[in-house]
Amino acid sequence: MATTARKAKHVKSSTAIARARAERKKVPMLEVRHRNRCWRCGRARAFLRKFGVCRLCFRQLALNGEIPGVIKASW
Repeated sequence: MATTARKAKHVKSSTAIARARAERKKVPMLEVRHRNRCWRCGRARAFLRKFGVCRLCFRQLALNGEIPGVIKASW
């Protein structure tokens, strides 16, 4: 008797799971937000869109003279 009760419970739960899965497929998937990241270090914050790098990498590249047209300001 115990095994038939378990089987009945398992069948009920599996049909409930199948029903829930079918309902979930009807819901459109949420879009994942795009996050701009630095191409050198992967940092997501303080990203400079014009140059494609974060502020730390930008400073290093600018000091090394690797970004054309960018010079260190001094007055």
